[in-house]
Amino acid sequence: MRRKEFDILALLAEHPGWVYTKEQIYQSIWCEEVPVDVDNAVTCQMKQLRKKLGENPKGTPYIETVWGVGYKFSHGM
Repeated sequence: MRRKEFDILALLAEHPGWVYTKEQIYQSIWCEEVPVDVDNAVTCQMKQLRKKLGENPKGTPYIETVWGVGYKFSHGM
């Protein structure tokens, strides 16, 4: 797992159920780097992270997209 993927997973898993916007994720993970396309940067990392996490046996995704808001870590409830 790449460093940014791990950092995103740690951020989301730290508070299961909390919804983080792409901007919040970007500011937390890319903190001092030159700004780029925030949507694309976060979306690409999420795609790779989900691929590496694989399927959740409970049938719900580990990382859920909250449409129009951002992402959250599912705690399997």
